[in-house]
Amino acid sequence: MRGDHQTLALVLFSAFVAVTLAITTWVSRHRHGTAEEFYAGGRLFSPMENGFAIAGDYMSAASFLGISGLIALFGYDGMLYSVGFLVAWLVVLFLVAELVRNCGRFTLADVVASRMAERPVRLAAGTSSVTVSVLYLVAQMVGAGSLVALLLGGTSGAARTGTVVGVGALMIIYVSLGGMRATTWIQIVKAVLLMAGALALTVLVLVRFHGDLNALLDTAAERSGHGRDFLVPGLKYGGDWTARLDFISLGLALVLGTAGLPHILSRFYTVPTARAARRSVVWSIGLIGCFYLMTIVLGFGAAALLGSDAVRASNPAGNDAVPLLALALGGGAGSTGGTVLFAVVAAIAFATILAVVAGITLASSASVAHDLYASLRRRGRATTPRGEVAVARAATVGIGAVAIGLSLLARELNVAFLVGLAFAVAASANLPVLLYSLFWRNFTTRGAVWSVYGGLVPALLLVVVSPVVSGSPDALFPGVDFHVFPLENPGLVSIPLGFLAGWIGTVTSAEPPDAARHAETEVRSLTGAGAV
Repeated sequence: MRGDHQTLALVLFSAFVAVTLAITTWVSRHRHGTAEEFYAGGRLFSPMENGFAIAGDYMSAASFLGISGLIALFGYDGMLYSVGFLVAWLVVLFLVAELVRNCGRFTLADVVASRMAERPVRLAAGTSSVTVSVLYLVAQMVGAGSLVALLLGGTSGAARTGTVVGVGALMIIYVSLGGMRATTWIQIVKAVLLMAGALALTVLVLVRFHGDLNALLDTAAERSGHGRDFLVPGLKYGGDWTARLDFISLGLALVLGTAGLPHILSRFYTVPTARAARRSVVWSIGLIGCFYLMTIVLGFGAAALLGSDAVRASNPAGNDAVPLLALALGGGAGSTGGTVLFAVVAAIAFATILAVVAGITLASSASVAHDLYASLRRRGRATTPRGEVAVARAATVGIGAVAIGLSLLARELNVAFLVGLAFAVAASANLPVLLYSLFWRNFTTRGAVWSVYGGLVPALLLVVVSPVVSGSPDALFPGVDFHVFPLENPGLVSIPLGFLAGWIGTVTSAEPPDAARHAETEVRSLTGAGAV
């Protein structure tokens, strides 16, 4: 992949960077320096604007490139990723969105600490939120390195390193200068671009098959090399019981993890009311649902027009399926149409990565400043809002540097694994404490702390002793074998452990549950009375 499409893609991407930097500069001139402005954009966004921003935050490079690639390689089994990512939003809509908006101010820890001892709860929730955010951040930045390698037609280590550092520097600028308001508008622009690009490719695929979905699926099955097995369950996850349990584990992580992702939860604080938060989720579900339906068409289209072997030859994980499909739909390598379409898709994928890393970085810097820093200061020394924002900006630089360093170390790792791990940790550590705090009257401080660490620590340990790290040809360390846990995703074990640890911590706690504070939290969460 060499020639004009590289130049055009770089020009389009540069134009997006210029526009987003202009937005950031404009916002930075109109900022007031308050915590509410930096963390929540002044709570001034409409439900539609926030819905587009949530969709922009959620539809990551892993969604755009990874899911279509998995469908192109594994057919029906790959399609189940699209279903899992979408169904997760029903949990957010019915259990989380309004209640979190009413109970919190800026972070997950606000919701839990509203009825607990603040210091230990904020330390636990802040640690978990930063861990999840850094894992998600590394996955996006590794994806950026892989994309530039494809764009430049090689796997140059220097090019990948430069890309990771460049993306890290841009996200630091976006967040430290513009805060939530700039980040939100960048995500809105990115969501519009991504939906338009996916829609254009979907229409072109359907036109190629004259709108006949049966012909599309039959051709995909034929060119996949698997025949009709390509269109039924079991190609990737049907081998043995371990594979089936792994799929259940991954499904649990995807469906339950979204409601515990810090950068998604923080978006509910950018609207003025709980009703607006709920309407935001309805908007985002519509956009995200349409997007994942289009990824199914794109995945089967890549299998039908390119063949699974061609997709696998370019990238064993299938991450190149959509750019290669764009090249084929435009007329093939060397054609003007192929050049333009490939360049547009590559630029949109880059824009996707930039917007998502900005949102994640903002959420993690908020956890560092609002939860960890404020809790670790000596008692009696309260932080001022402006001082907290200054710490958050400094934390942005620190988190960016850590993410850049880890991404350079992990640039050969599978992006989907890192995203799945982030979802598993979020579902294991963040979701149990969030649901217990909102719905269990007798929940105590010890239960909250145990719930977070009881999910976080097992999730990380189980990954270390899983086939992902050692004991298999595709492991991080294929030459050694110290794996004792058979599943690649820890969610099936670590998510129940998070809930169990919270229950054990509560029933063994000598601290009596605070009925008055629970009643106050319940009224606030359901009615919005007293919400900020």
